[in-house]
Amino acid sequence: MPVVTEPKLISGNANKPLARAIARRMSMHRGMSVGLVEARVERFNDQEVFVEVYENVRGEDMFIVQSTSNPANDNLMELLIMADALRRSSAARITAVIPYFGYARQDRRAKARTPISAKLVANMIAAAGIERVLTMDLHAAQIQGFFDIPVDNLYASPIFSLDILHNFRGRMDDLMVVSPDVGGVARARELAKRIGAPLSIVDKRREKAGEIAEMTIIGEVAGKTCLIVDDICGHRRHPVQGGAAADGARGDRGALLHHPRRPVGSGGRADREFGHEIPRHHRLDRASARRPGLPQHPDRAHGARLRAGDPEHLERNLGLVAVRARDAGADLRRHVHGRLTGTSPPRSPAGANGTSRLTRR
Repeated sequence: MPVVTEPKLISGNANKPLARAIARRMSMHRGMSVGLVEARVERFNDQEVFVEVYENVRGEDMFIVQSTSNPANDNLMELLIMADALRRSSAARITAVIPYFGYARQDRRAKARTPISAKLVANMIAAAGIERVLTMDLHAAQIQGFFDIPVDNLYASPIFSLDILHNFRGRMDDLMVVSPDVGGVARARELAKRIGAPLSIVDKRREKAGEIAEMTIIGEVAGKTCLIVDDICGHRRHPVQGGAAADGARGDRGALLHHPRRPVGSGGRADREFGHEIPRHHRLDRASARRPGLPQHPDRAHGARLRAGDPEHLERNLGLVAVRARDAGADLRRHVHGRLTGTSPPRSPAGANGTSRLTRR
């Protein structure tokens, strides 16, 4: 009989909570404890990424959970170096779980003398020893063709449709699904088909990347509750601009469904600037909402926090240093006194270690 190899998960620093949630869900469904493989992913002083896997992974089916979200370059290098570490540790198969695939917007040459960075990233992933890629809602479906290895592109429409049917129960006739650009029509159409809602499109004209010069609404949105579906929110102002462009829509009942590159919320600078607010915001945890940094070695991190003057850190660590110094001095005095007199002096009434005013945390 063939030997069944249990999958093992390992995670970088891009989205640890998501990796732990995946491990918990696998534990529930498999009826056994599934945890993350112990490893450390740190950086040297010159910001080089260093990876060390603590567990034996020889002959194992390894899954690396690592989005290449902000900061994209650090997270991408983590993914590649982790894959190389596993390959050199004789893992049987390496699968990259990339919920958010960075560089996906650079999938074609829009102008002369520009790169196709998505293809370059695909080549790097394959060269690192990764044998399969599992991703979600690629910005452009043709990116799957950039890889010479199998790619599984999952979709969030089933999850979002259940959430919409639950939150808009009894009000489905007022819904209008809006695609924020022409490139996202297929994604928005799939969701509209699942919930039985009409579709509207925002036609945007850009003069340069990241800036919108003109918007046009295709479709009748007057009196409708608009659901803006997007896969990447590079700036908060883009969905807000799209909502503001839908003049006549019921702005008090809108919603935004997306997988963010950075967090999007109502009431921020973009809302004040454009005078329009998105009251409801649903997101999948493809990318960490905060901007994480790679952990440093504990000694360097400790020194950095001491230099920064973190009061709680100073009180806790310097207090322990003082206690340990006092303990060492008291022990030395008792030892010397005992050697000279042949007796042992009584301990301090404050306690065996003299911690009357300093408490350990």
